[in-house]
Amino acid sequence: MYRLIIILSLLLPSLGTAAKSPEDSWTFNLYFENDLFAESDQNYTNGVRLSWISPDLTDYIEDPALPAWLRSINKRLTFFHPSTEGLQRNLVFSIGQTIYTPEDIDATETVKDDRPYAGWLFARFAYHSKSELQLDTIEINIGVVGPASLGENSQDFIHDLRGFDKFQGWDNQLDNELGLQLVYEHKQKYINNTPHDGSFGVDFIGHAGGAIGNVGSYINIGGELRWGWLIPNDFGSSAIRPGGDNSAPGSSWDPRINAPGKIGLHFFVTFDVRVIANSLFLEGNTFEDSHSVNVKHLVGDTAVGLSTVFKGVKISFARVFRSKEFEHQDGSHSYGSFSLSYSF
Repeated sequence: MYRLIIILSLLLPSLGTAAKSPEDSWTFNLYFENDLFAESDQNYTNGVRLSWISPDLTDYIEDPALPAWLRSINKRLTFFHPSTEGLQRNLVFSIGQTIYTPEDIDATETVKDDRPYAGWLFARFAYHSKSELQLDTIEINIGVVGPASLGENSQDFIHDLRGFDKFQGWDNQLDNELGLQLVYEHKQKYINNTPHDGSFGVDFIGHAGGAIGNVGSYINIGGELRWGWLIPNDFGSSAIRPGGDNSAPGSSWDPRINAPGKIGLHFFVTFDVRVIANSLFLEGNTFEDSHSVNVKHLVGDTAVGLSTVFKGVKISFARVFRSKEFEHQDGSHSYGSFSLSYSF
């Protein structure tokens, strides 16, 4: 996985020039998160997600940029795309996997005071409606938790590549369970001082939303402050969390479209606070007895990072700090978050 990320980072800028406008640019996103960046191997320990974002669409039913079969499906899903005049729209499809482990790598029995072993293999389908200053996302997540998620296989593969010892307690992981989740998130630019000529700029993007489902239910609020040069006209540097695909160019003056020969650089600070009602990854299987821990119902993330833009490519890296998620957890958790976005 590390080699794949390096290869993509080197090759994507050479695939061609940036798209001419958001109306004809597809965006591919790769996200990779791992706590080895923070020299640990526990809790939320690894995440990978691939996403494809459509060009800006005038609507989800008639726009010829979408294939006919997808427009036919959208005619039956009008709940997700009400006809609001003056907005641009995107369709987003994602696949990914996240892995969660306790702290003790050698324990073969269940560690009662630590989180369960769990993997989550998922697909996401999202509708975006956006204007210059706001973005609304409605997202459906479907996947599987348990051995069918291939969490153990993926972690063993990575540890073999790196020559690390393997976790010995995967026999205690959660049982197979279908996971469903409906997510809504609203993003709003409250500060938008980003000059088009590449001089120093700053913006602030707030967000709020929530999710419901057996995988996890919560309400959340947060924001991102960005400052630097040639800041992309998108809605921030997202992690793998639900509702987070927001890296597609938002206008023709985005530097990935309008300044493909220039290098943009900006710093960012993000925060997200969640009030959690339920979490399958901590409370265990919904309909079967399984290992579980008591959830902390208020959890916060903060992150600091750096992002660069060049020839249609946006590369970001952040260090994320997460507060305690369950009772008896030894302390807060930290991990690294890498993302690569290519618009073409």
